[in-house]
Amino acid sequence: MTILLLDRLAPEAQSWLESRYAVAYRPELATDAAGLRAALGRVQALLLTRKVVVTREFLSHAPRLRVITRLHGGSDNTDLEACSERGVAVVRSGAASVRSNAEYLLTSLLMLYRRGLGEAFKGLRHVEPPVGREIHGSLIGLVGLAPTTHALVILLQALGARLIGYDPAIHPSAPVWQQLQIKPVGLSELMASADAVSVQMLYASRYRHFIGHKVLAHCRRGQFWVSISRSDLFDPEALAEALTDGRIEACVLDGAEAGFAASGSPLHDLDNLYITPRIGAHTREARERASWHVVHRIDEALSSTRFSDSDASVNDAVDVDALMQGAPGLIVKPGAATVP
Repeated sequence: MTILLLDRLAPEAQSWLESRYAVAYRPELATDAAGLRAALGRVQALLLTRKVVVTREFLSHAPRLRVITRLHGGSDNTDLEACSERGVAVVRSGAASVRSNAEYLLTSLLMLYRRGLGEAFKGLRHVEPPVGREIHGSLIGLVGLAPTTHALVILLQALGARLIGYDPAIHPSAPVWQQLQIKPVGLSELMASADAVSVQMLYASRYRHFIGHKVLAHCRRGQFWVSISRSDLFDPEALAEALTDGRIEACVLDGAEAGFAASGSPLHDLDNLYITPRIGAHTREARERASWHVVHRIDEALSSTRFSDSDASVNDAVDVDALMQGAPGLIVKPGAATVP
């Protein structure tokens, strides 16, 4: 067995890979730590699910391993330093879900602006329709300039929204703000001004509970919130208070870490907090883009063509110009195979 898959590739991409290598699809090993470690001895390439953690101890069971990849998520569960020391490439395919995540955020905003849609989807046909709002002319605050923001901006501008933004890692004078036609503002001003807030901020441990009491104290009353960022970005107690006292009218989060809104959490019983099971990146098209990106990178790693062992962390970038034209795509490092 050369390649071990714990996650399912798009059928055409998996067939392409199987025509070139010995491939085993073993999804049950994703929840069987002992079984997975026992299977790693002959594995050269490994496709993991989001939750499998890669540590130094994990790598010690895989002496032949050359490349690790996932279809979804970042590298939070991967010890990048240990992989680099071992010469194991870490391939990420974040750009594959740029468009799907942007559409998820827009859909969530539209659902919140027209709350009656949710009642209809529950099968309640004869209820008094709540008065909705239009995104056109609305002021949307964008927290974070992750790649998804670039695609979301196009969608929101097409609907006539006005945009302001903040990113703690990007200076207000950076050219990207003007390129995206977003007005950079301070975080407190964004909170006080926006009709709705969309969070797509790249997460790092230093940002744990970044959106807490101090930030949410400035919320304009009745805001809508949507987010695809890690739930660790939010302080549960502060978010619960804002959802309870009316500062945030409703909030949609795509996924949550264990315990975030579980029994005992201040968020557990709130009926204006909606958590979806990380569906933003799960579209047929995003899976196809990610699958082709992954199989080409695996092929390059194993065939040693156009791929250096020193390139231990490989990530796809987003072509901003293509996004601005409404056609986001995958761009891989020079010389790498492109997605069909």
